Amino acid sequence: MEVSVMGSSQVNLGRNDLVCREVGNCSFTKSFNSNISSSSSSSSLKSSKLCIKLRSKSLNRFSLKASACSQPEPLISKNNRKTKTTDGVKLFVGLPLDTVSSTNTINHARAIAVGLKALKLLGVDGIELPVWWGVVEKETRGKYDWTGYLALTEIIQKLGLKLHVSLCFHASGEAKIQLPEWVSQIGESDPSIFFKDQSGQHYKDSLSFAVTDVPVLDGKTPVQVYKEFCESFKTAFSPFMGSTITGVSVGLGPEGELRYPSHHNPSKMNNYQGAGEFQCYDKYMLSSLKQYAESNGNPLWGLGGPHDAPGYDQPPMTSTFFKENEGSWETTYGNFFLSWYSEQLISHGSRLLSLASETFHDVPISICGKVPLVHSWYKTRSHPSELTAGFYNTANRDGYVEVVEMFAKHSCQIILPGMDLSDNLQPNKSLSSPELLVAQITSSCRKQGVEILGQNSMVANTPNGFEQIKKKLSSEKEMSLFTYQRMGADFFSPEHFPAFTQFVRNLNQPELDSDDQPTKQEERVASNHLQMQAA
Repeated sequence: MEVSVMGSSQVNLGRNDLVCREVGNCSFTKSFNSNISSSSSSSSLKSSKLCIKLRSKSLNRFSLKASACSQPEPLISKNNRKTKTTDGVKLFVGLPLDTVSSTNTINHARAIAVGLKALKLLGVDGIELPVWWGVVEKETRGKYDWTGYLALTEIIQKLGLKLHVSLCFHASGEAKIQLPEWVSQIGESDPSIFFKDQSGQHYKDSLSFAVTDVPVLDGKTPVQVYKEFCESFKTAFSPFMGSTITGVSVGLGPEGELRYPSHHNPSKMNNYQGAGEFQCYDKYMLSSLKQYAESNGNPLWGLGGPHDAPGYDQPPMTSTFFKENEGSWETTYGNFFLSWYSEQLISHGSRLLSLASETFHDVPISICGKVPLVHSWYKTRSHPSELTAGFYNTANRDGYVEVVEMFAKHSCQIILPGMDLSDNLQPNKSLSSPELLVAQITSSCRKQGVEILGQNSMVANTPNGFEQIKKKLSSEKEMSLFTYQRMGADFFSPEHFPAFTQFVRNLNQPELDSDDQPTKQEERVASNHLQMQAA
């Protein structure tokens, strides 16, 4: 059977189409005053042709095909045996970054609802939802509008899915979500609230770590503003806390990750040649560096970053700072600078994890933050990509011990991406090792008792990625939840979705005694899946 959406506000539902019949019952309640967007041209979903909308003459034609039994049946057997993922790891799927638009409306609501129902039928445990600072607190500090997110949360609750919320305090070019307008206006008069590289280029998608506790936002510090945002979120979503909402992650930097924007100039990056640049040249970072240098008795070291570090597009091993033997990174000065640079990162992360833990301490949800997998140049002694990103991790020093200790101190979990990556598929020139880096971070988490929430790196772009993910889920005992990123046209494409369906089914194969094997009827039901095709 086929569900066709071609510019009509109605969806043609097959008589036995369980997915679409139940999705049709998902509505946005008047209490949330949801205004479903049907014409957002800025949506990344539209650009990727996942274009189910409610009203528009310019819609791309779209069909959702479902292989279904003549009589819908539950995915639970008669003895109520529920499937569980490998080693008890829960499986979540991330919603598109632009699910809620910059105007606080739900993009492609019908498509989202159908996709959520499909995931529910597959046996997915829950959903990850990005919640943007620039959408909720857009125009005025302290004025919050949660309309779109509340409506979406209600849909997720009705479907019986769990929800992990990602609080995003950064901007996203991909999702066309900016920082709050009032923050950008402050940045126009004081651009030093943003990161700055050696050439003077600012990164304006997140605030500099040096201003975390500086009252640069209308007399308040970013930490104070973030805390008020979290408190408003907690109040607005209190009916869902601990039931539908089971976890919250707090954005810790660029793209929500704990790192400097060391690779923010991709136009200058020559494939895997460069290792990024140090981001320490805004006036607040330089002021901090100057004070640190004077306190260490070397005031001249506080005038700027390393003069012999390479540019974005330069191979790091050709520079004096990162070269393998007798590089500046191994000198007394190198240790001074890299210690200060990483301390700024960890101090910032600790402040945000602390405010999140304090805000949500009395609700039964998990708190976490994302640590990036900066695996390029990992096989060198200096690990230049990690150093520019803020992780003082080299052949002589484990830079992740302090990071994991910070998460343990605040009883937070670590989100770790790249679970689909394998060493043998990395370009030789990058001297990369995602598997060894995952092992290093995991080892530190094991010692500190910090749980890991795994993620993949991208959809349908990593050969044998599903096999690698399952391998990680089976071997990493510290991992309690895995989030597959993320829904969209690529996710539901004929090339990807059947493989994802098989991946979920493989995860949902418990070790059974012979008396508890699934019946043929159960196997038939479990094999049902949805395939989304763009006509």
